[in-house]
Amino acid sequence: MSVKELLLKRSDSKCELCASTEDLQVYAIPPNSSESIDDSALLCATCFDHVEAPEGVDINHWRCLNDSMWNPNSAVQVVIWRILNALRGEGWPLDLLDMLYLDDETLAWAKKTVQDQAADDEPKHVDSNGVVLEAGDTVVLIKDLPVKGGGFTAKRGTAVRNISLVQNNVEHIEGRVNNQQIVILTEFVKK
Repeated sequence: MSVKELLLKRSDSKCELCASTEDLQVYAIPPNSSESIDDSALLCATCFDHVEAPEGVDINHWRCLNDSMWNPNSAVQVVIWRILNALRGEGWPLDLLDMLYLDDETLAWAKKTVQDQAADDEPKHVDSNGVVLEAGDTVVLIKDLPVKGGGFTAKRGTAVRNISLVQNNVEHIEGRVNNQQIVILTEFVKK
């Protein structure tokens, strides 16, 4: 039996991400170069194209991952983790990532990507203790901060939930305090 035939049997002839039955093809999951059933997933043309070239993707297409994330196959879990991780700035993928459980070996495989290696060279947002911050994190203020234009002081110990990162400045994050969106210096927060 070919890899595609084995994947068709494993997936009931459906895309393992969105359950489409049309134009199914084998996706060998990088960095593995071999096309084996353990290192591959069966994807429809739309999912395949979106995974291969994520720029300009219809993000709402990936809402199907809410159902497919429960797939017990490690290869499928790796693809889903990578997609959700790439979309974490959208907000809703963070909820799915929180629910998605991967064993240590599968998580290590999911993190082995060229993008992760390139990201290691990029400057990162870090808190006062040097812990890397990510979009959606919750941080706590370590100092009373007067809010310019806000007319109040953000008190030490205030939790700022669901932060967003300022892309062009690693020393700034944004978050809501007293129902007002403010910019906060990363040196005044801890994760």
